Amino acid sequence: MASLAPLLDLPDCQFICPDAPFPHYSVPGGKAWYSLETEDYQGLEESREILTDWLKSLETTTGIPLQRTILSGFSQGGAMTLDVGVTLPFAGLVSLSGYLHSEPEPAGSEPPPALIAHGRQDTVVPLRAAHQARDVLTALGVPVQYREFNTGHQIIPAEISLMRSFVVGAMSKAGEKA
Repeated sequence: MASLAPLLDLPDCQFICPDAPFPHYSVPGGKAWYSLETEDYQGLEESREILTDWLKSLETTTGIPLQRTILSGFSQGGAMTLDVGVTLPFAGLVSLSGYLHSEPEPAGSEPPPALIAHGRQDTVVPLRAAHQARDVLTALGVPVQYREFNTGHQIIPAEISLMRSFVVGAMSKAGEKA
């Protein structure tokens, strides 16, 4: 995700990208939030705690409250964005090729808006997982913007443009609330 920051052309935004805590099971030198080798997603709960604690510490280290922060991720990072992000008072969430592990507990009466983008030909995270995430979050009262693209498990320029528009809109709304 760090390589997307310049492409978003948001000079007034600070980008901080946490690394997943575990070595990736099939990508040498890669990182993972949890294991995909078993159905129990070994490491998921530990990663949720690590990410939640790190996110809660951001205001202290950056001076920027979560209410003016967008949480974003791709694939496992998109899943972590939805799982953890809905539980905190973010300005917005962006999940690219992500999914939900379970039904999260939204933060307060006004959960953050979410952008979910997914490729119709994604063979890594099935499209039905994006549909399920959209439907579950919508039922929980999360304002969801949902888009599908004719692509696989990747991020294409049209998604970057959509993400930029979403971030600008979410930050504008966050500024109105401040």
